[in-house]
Amino acid sequence: MKTFQLEGKGREIAERSCDQKRALKAIRKNKEIPAVLYGGDKVVHFTVTNDAVRKLVYTPEIYAVELTIDGEKTMTILKDIQFQPVTDEILHMDFLAVTKEKPVVMEVPIALEGHAEGVKAGGKLTLQMRRLKVKATYDQIPEKLVINIDNLGLGKTLQVGALHFEGLELMNAKNAVVCAVQLTRAARGAQAKA
Repeated sequence: MKTFQLEGKGREIAERSCDQKRALKAIRKNKEIPAVLYGGDKVVHFTVTNDAVRKLVYTPEIYAVELTIDGEKTMTILKDIQFQPVTDEILHMDFLAVTKEKPVVMEVPIALEGHAEGVKAGGKLTLQMRRLKVKATYDQIPEKLVINIDNLGLGKTLQVGALHFEGLELMNAKNAVVCAVQLTRAARGAQAKA
């Protein structure tokens, strides 16, 4: 997994909720994003700039984030992002501190490899899931999960239970369909003639 460098600036949390809301509005007005780091010795509240997180958020790839807050470095992963529903502006981000001993759950993109037998016979390949949830230590999680579909026949599906990756535990339901080769009208006609 690739590493992303991110700088943050620590912030104080107000005692009263009305003061806290005012402070968060001021942060967002200043083109910064409030964020929280969980999983370490203590919960750390900080801010990051929109420009700093743009390449981390708007990408199909996954990253381990080396987060530097006021000179202190922590290895993290991006756990959650909240967007404004109308403007799609980032409102809040959550990061989780990770270690090489404790496993984490992450969604990893899927990459299909090969040419399915069912597609050669006139079927249509459909991808049902773009990402799979995996559980492993952060340094064992790959950038993408490569799945070979050469043996996928006409009208057949590939389910999560049929997949196995070394060192990774798949967290999705075993009967969830990853991809399928559907029959097209032309393939049904060819099948009926045969």
